Amino acid sequence: MKLLTSLFLVAALAVPAFSTVAEEAKVEPAKAAKPDLVKGEASFAAVCASCHSADGNSSIAANPKLAQQHPEYLMKQLAEFKSGKRANAIMSGFSAMLSEDDMRNIAFWLHSKPAKPGFAKEKDLVALGERIYRGGIADRQVPACAGCHSPNGAGIPAQYPRLSGQHAEYTKTQLTAFRDGARKNSDQMTQVAAKLNDREIKAVSDYIAGLR
Repeated sequence: MKLLTSLFLVAALAVPAFSTVAEEAKVEPAKAAKPDLVKGEASFAAVCASCHSADGNSSIAANPKLAQQHPEYLMKQLAEFKSGKRANAIMSGFSAMLSEDDMRNIAFWLHSKPAKPGFAKEKDLVALGERIYRGGIADRQVPACAGCHSPNGAGIPAQYPRLSGQHAEYTKTQLTAFRDGARKNSDQMTQVAAKLNDREIKAVSDYIAGLR
């Protein structure tokens, strides 16, 4: 009888212990910190504004417009500049100074800034650029840019970047870098750009600059 009483007592004491373990197993992982837009603006002003302008609408054609870009895309690019997956001597140096929180704050602050529209300049190529962007090149299995970046260039949040109004010179440089293997952080874009010649890259880049 004493033995049975002891066994029941042990079992009763064990239940809370097992319950505690079970509850601990249900604990959700910590959520990502909420972006601080005030800190994001301050960090951007200190590190990025000299090349990308105070509001993220770069006035230098070689430097991309960042305003209104999807924050997830910006965070990914900054992290890959920092790790070296995306090679750029200037951006590698700047991104090395940023923590993950800094990147998040900057990215969400930039997303909150309205992008200024651009315009196409190459009248002789705009029709070709539009055909490639909207319909691709069927005989070479080049997909339409609009399929991933949307008809107006707004992109798809967390997946494909906003292109609308981007400097043609910058887009041309990136497409050429993907094609030639200098930029290696998107297999999908490498495969697409590999099928484009210089004239086609110039045409679609100029057409993108005028999207709105």
